[in-house]
Amino acid sequence: MPKPNVKEQLVATSLSLLHSKGFNATSVQDITTAAGVPKGSFYNHFASKEALGLEVLQRYSEGAARLASALHDTSLSPLGRIQQYFHDYIESNAALDFNCGCLLGNFSTELSNQVPAIRQEMRIAFGKSSGALAGVIAEGQRDGSIAATHTAAELADFVVDAWQGAVLRSKAEHSREPLDRYARVVLGRILV
Repeated sequence: MPKPNVKEQLVATSLSLLHSKGFNATSVQDITTAAGVPKGSFYNHFASKEALGLEVLQRYSEGAARLASALHDTSLSPLGRIQQYFHDYIESNAALDFNCGCLLGNFSTELSNQVPAIRQEMRIAFGKSSGALAGVIAEGQRDGSIAATHTAAELADFVVDAWQGAVLRSKAEHSREPLDRYARVVLGRILV
């Protein structure tokens, strides 16, 4: 049986732990214990916990990009694609019982003033999310299914900002309601 990749074990384990417990509440010892590897192995692969955090954030962003596949489903209208995209995100939060929130949001509140490289990676990730939404919003504005009262970029940024607030509140309340309210108001009223 092939030996598992230690670095991969550390990243996968860290993604789960840092998402659920937070960056500052998770020690290197917590990570290596959960990954089942010696603590020294951590430093063979990462110069610091912050370096690992950056890689975890990049991995999380890759997963988020996979969830964005609904935005590319041209069998749906532009508004339908956006609604499906956020429905998928709501269900992914429900699968975690609304305990984890969004890693980008979590890291934003926890690390944006501490680790410039992570702040920059979050800026890139938020930009990609807004950019993908802006393209679909612009398409909907052209066909008249999405309101054109603001630019597609401004609406996309607002939609992402409002989503982060809804996820944060959902996590604080351990409730689906903030996300459902987001869907009703932002996706059902503001965009149309």
